[in-house]
Amino acid sequence: MFIAMNRFKIKPGHEQEFIEIWKGRDSYLETVPGFKNFNLLQGASTDEYTLFSSHASWESREAFENWTKSEAFRKAHANAGSRKEIYMGPPQLECFESVL
Repeated sequence: MFIAMNRFKIKPGHEQEFIEIWKGRDSYLETVPGFKNFNLLQGASTDEYTLFSSHASWESREAFENWTKSEAFRKAHANAGSRKEIYMGPPQLECFESVL
C-alpha cells in the first residue's frame, strides 16, 4: 500500500470554506486504477493556521504516479489555485510506503 498526503495550512476563519471546497470538488479518484480511499483530515489550530491533510491510499506507488499523469488528475486540480488567499502557502506533499 502507498499513501499520499498533502498538508495544508489554512488561515484562521477559513476552515469551513476550505472544507466546502473539498466537498464540492469532483476528484475523479473512483475512476482511477489502484485507488483505495480518501480522507480529508482536520488537525490542530494555532493563532496562525489550522492544519488539514488530504490522505489518499493507493495499491502502489506506481498507481499513484500514474494518476498524477492522468487526465483525471488534471481535471481534479483544474481550479486548485482559485482561493489562494485562504492558504498559508502551498500544500506539502508527503508520501509513504507501507512496511508492515
